Amino acid sequence: MLPQALLNDIKSTVSWALKEDLGFNSDQAVCATSDVTAMLIPIENKAVATIICRDESIVCGIAWVNEVFEQLDETQHDKTNITWFVNDGEKVKANTVLCELSGNARTLLTGERTALNFLQTLSGTATLTASYVKELEGGKTKLLDTRKTLPGLRSAQKYAVKCGGGNNHRIGLFDAYLIKENHIAACGGIDKAVATARQNQPEIKVEVEVENMDELNQALNAGADIIMLDNFTTAMIEQAVHITETHNQANTKQAKLEVSGNMTIETLKEYTKAGVDYISSGALTKHVNAIDLSMRFS
Repeated sequence: MLPQALLNDIKSTVSWALKEDLGFNSDQAVCATSDVTAMLIPIENKAVATIICRDESIVCGIAWVNEVFEQLDETQHDKTNITWFVNDGEKVKANTVLCELSGNARTLLTGERTALNFLQTLSGTATLTASYVKELEGGKTKLLDTRKTLPGLRSAQKYAVKCGGGNNHRIGLFDAYLIKENHIAACGGIDKAVATARQNQPEIKVEVEVENMDELNQALNAGADIIMLDNFTTAMIEQAVHITETHNQANTKQAKLEVSGNMTIETLKEYTKAGVDYISSGALTKHVNAIDLSMRFS
């Protein structure tokens, strides 16, 4: 069961995507009759279609596809039946039939591109994430996403990351502290920034981004929950792990380490062998290759 907040996002995101494709009428509602090509087809015509995945991939986006046709059904006063043969998070081979759709021919054609856009993008996100996760097998390091998501698809892509076996970093600016270089400068130092964060909202985890060993020690002494090592070399990461482990042994406050910056699938194993707790990668959600999908009428 998807969380209610995500379900709400799906409804609003799908509505906007349909309006983007169909134009906006006077009351800002979806107007299916704006599909001038589909209007060539007699209103009573029915059709059956399948969505086929042309690439090996991790499937993600079923709820978005369902929502596309549910919203179009409301405008056409008709019902599209969708039978899914796979689940979100499932790995499929190339040329797998993902689902069968039956209903009004106009509705199927009008919703085709919007539905496939969601499915191909979210499946692409999940598939890329799964390839990264595979490289981390056998170690303690967890893979995290970032806020570098496609505008309007934050919750959708973060859901896709989880379908691919990854983990979510903070959702936005509201649910965790991430104190970076400019925050540190504006606050007057790492210790002041962390202390103020604890005073303002003590229940929220505090993460500090550091660029060298001196800043690492400052963050440890300030009591940061997580320390992000930004663009550290492998040798520097190994040194940072040793410093942090020594600090944790001597203190009740246990800090965790995260590596970020110029992350590639080739460097993942190298970094996880160094013993970090997390690796975060913006590539999961911004360097996405859409999965090749097609809808075919029977």
